[in-house]
Amino acid sequence: MTRIIALFLSLTMTIVAHAADPELTKQNIFRAGENGYDVYRIPGIVVTPKGTIIAYCEARDLPEDRAGADWAKIDILMRRSTDGGKTWLPAQNVVTPPENAQLNSIALEHGYDDKNALTINNPVAIVDRQQNALHFIYCIEYARCYYMRSTDEGATFTEAVDITDTFEAFRKEYDWKVIATGPGHGIQLKNGRLLIPVWMSTGTGGGAHRPSAVSTIYSDDQGKTWRRGDIVVNHPELRNPSETVAVELEDGRVMLNIRHETFARNIKSRRRAVTTSPNGAENWSPIQFNEGLPESVCMASILRIAPLGSTKRIVFSNPHNPENTERKNLAVKMSYDEAQTWPVMRVLESGRSGYSDLATGPDGWIYCFYERNTFDEHHHNTKYLCVAKFNAEWLTD
Repeated sequence: MTRIIALFLSLTMTIVAHAADPELTKQNIFRAGENGYDVYRIPGIVVTPKGTIIAYCEARDLPEDRAGADWAKIDILMRRSTDGGKTWLPAQNVVTPPENAQLNSIALEHGYDDKNALTINNPVAIVDRQQNALHFIYCIEYARCYYMRSTDEGATFTEAVDITDTFEAFRKEYDWKVIATGPGHGIQLKNGRLLIPVWMSTGTGGGAHRPSAVSTIYSDDQGKTWRRGDIVVNHPELRNPSETVAVELEDGRVMLNIRHETFARNIKSRRRAVTTSPNGAENWSPIQFNEGLPESVCMASILRIAPLGSTKRIVFSNPHNPENTERKNLAVKMSYDEAQTWPVMRVLESGRSGYSDLATGPDGWIYCFYERNTFDEHHHNTKYLCVAKFNAEWLTD
């Protein structure tokens, strides 16, 4: 009996030690120039309760001069994996625009849009763990917003529903010409609320995306109807706030982490902007700057990961480059105090790297879907979209 117990303990210790080994893998799942698209950008990723990994992005057919790439012929593509990212199903085009879809007049005025190029942009997915469903939201021409739902792990979706009236509710307060959801992933709060950060612009500045304002939209009935939140911050209070990410804190508050273009005299003092709300819709706290998160003027991601001894583990990803705004040195950081400080950091990609989105599965693995390398001197022309898979041991090793 003693020998059996000793053997059992030995095997158990071996399994535990093996489970704690740091591990990182990377796989490029979209490559520039493939399948008729010049470049793939704007990654988003989620993992369902059944473990299906769903990665989605913008597939762009760029203009000849490669200028104004945000306004181009853009489709939304999705790939899925049912084996933990080892293999991926072929890409599927998940959005069929309505026949009466129109170009955005503000882009035409700026010369960004082309009469034969319909822009489908800013896809955002939310995993609904209460309904075992996937909610999917996107925009067309930065002018209209649509909602779809899947109950089969993203294999098929319901017919798209136009929810632009949710943004029309901003009109008296903010006369937008451009709207955008996310990008990245939205979140479901403990009470079931579905929440997506959004940004809007009057379209008079650069790229027809500036100046801008940030808010949220939310649904309390599993996506059937959507409502607007308060405007969180508006230019020039924060210079051109835009792509924003959200996380629910342990006490139920929602924290927004905001991209912006506020340039201090000392570029090293530029930091990500943060604010909190009791419900993700109203009563936002005054904007503060997180000292541990340099702002590279780039989309970022934030995520509470599955508790393994601590419920206070939040991870964050963006290009960590305190010296300037060049998109490189993509890093993942971890906080143990509800996103106040970030004592842990690992560089995921030391070279050119840009937008990223984070997800975690029921088995505790963490996924980062990100823009990797570029094929010319322009940091927007991403060569790959890559899925990195790692455990918390790799991050803290």
